Parts: sequence; structure tokens; C-alpha cells
Amino acid sequence: MIRSPGAFFGTTVDTMADADINFYFDPVCPFAWMTSKWVRKVQAQRDYSVDWRFISLRLLNAHIDYAAHFPPEYEAGHTAGLRLLRVAASIRREHGRTAIDPFYTALGTLFFEEHTGTYTVDNTDHRGTAGFLTPVLEGLGLPTHHVDALENTDFDAEIRAETEEALALTGRDVGTPIIHFQPPSGVAFFGPVISRLPSDEDAVTLWDHVIGLASFPGFAELKRSLREKPQLRAFGVTADETPEQEDWHAGSRRTRED
Repeated sequence: MIRSPGAFFGTTVDTMADADINFYFDPVCPFAWMTSKWVRKVQAQRDYSVDWRFISLRLLNAHIDYAAHFPPEYEAGHTAGLRLLRVAASIRREHGRTAIDPFYTALGTLFFEEHTGTYTVDNTDHRGTAGFLTPVLEGLGLPTHHVDALENTDFDAEIRAETEEALALTGRDVGTPIIHFQPPSGVAFFGPVISRLPSDEDAVTLWDHVIGLASFPGFAELKRSLREKPQLRAFGVTADETPEQEDWHAGSRRTRED
């Protein structure tokens, strides 16, 4: 549910220096969206404050040959994500950091909970277009001039700096999301990658286990490449279904051919 714009959109840019959690997201990543829903469940029960920050999959993978490493739609999708992060940066500058939560919520709900089928036509992901974004801004009560940021590469330096900030916490061989708990000195980690949204009780239990494991100084990695499809309408999976498993490689359903 999208809350009233008046509850979020101010005129002063705040820093949220005292946030309990920094959550780095790319709006087109379904696993980041699922993890963000889990974090919101934990946030509601533990009264955490969350600063929603940017990490761009397109900038993170700028050095990669998309055709060799990813399914065909990934380059267009990651490019749309960067374009939407430019808009998020524009919104943050004008309305403050707390405006990012409802903006990300609106995008994620639309992308993954309400839509089915592809967004990509003729190598363009239409989530990163003015025609798609304008109704989202209007629904949030935000000025539609923010659509101009889709094409404004001046925001890329800010997004790249925040992406580098996230990668400095975890190392570079990761994806989205990245969570930093109790910044600046607290534990940071990639993920967790989850395909199902836990109950309120299980959400807190999972949180405590993840933080406990990641906080051990000698812990490095716990991973498997088999993943269920996310329980999201965009993937044709309902909350009462057990999703099929797929073998993922480096954040992609396509196994790289070396």
C-alpha cells in the first residue's frame, strides 16, 4: 500500500546519518524487492530506521559483455534501472531521503506485484520511459518534471559513488541488494537472496540469524546457485505455490560459457 505523499515529501534534504539500516537497491532487481519486503517486516517490529540507497546493476556490470553473460533482456532491464535511479536521485535532492521509500515501494509493487509479462520491446525496457513513469509520479503526488532525469547523465556520478560505497562494504563480486546494519561500523553483506516472503515471526528470526552469522569476523560466504523463482506475480508465482528451482550463475539464469 502506498501511503499519503504528505507523510513523506518535504522540502529539506536530510542525511539520515542515524539510520539503523542502509539498504542499497536497484529498482529492477526482483530479489532486491523481495528482500526489501522482508526488511520492512523487520523494520515494523524492531522500529528500525532505513535509508534506501542506490546501487546500479548497469554501472556494476559496465565492464561485462552482456550478450555473453546474461539473458537477452538483461541489458535493457539494467539500463532502465539506471534511468530510474536518476529519477530517484532527482527526487531525493528535491524532496529529501525519506521520499525514496514510497517511490521504491510504488515501483516495486507495480513491477513485481501487479504486472505480468515482459516490459522489453525492441530492446527497450519501457519501465525506464517517461510514458511509464509519469503516472507513477502523479500517483505519489510528485512533480512530473522528475521524468527529465531519465536522460540526465549528470546524476550518474552520484549513483556511481553510492554504488562504489556499497561495493566497498562487501567486495565487488556481488549484486543487489546490499544491506549495511548499524552503519558506519556495523556489519554489511550482500543479500540475503530469498524467494519467499516470511511471516512476521519468521522475518525476525531470519533477521537475527543473518545478522548473527554475518557478524562473525571469520565468516565469508554461504551460497548455493539453485534458487526458486521469486514468489511474485511478475514471475507467475502466487504466495501459495512452491516455485520451481533454477540454477543461477553470477546473478543470471544463463550459465556463462567460458
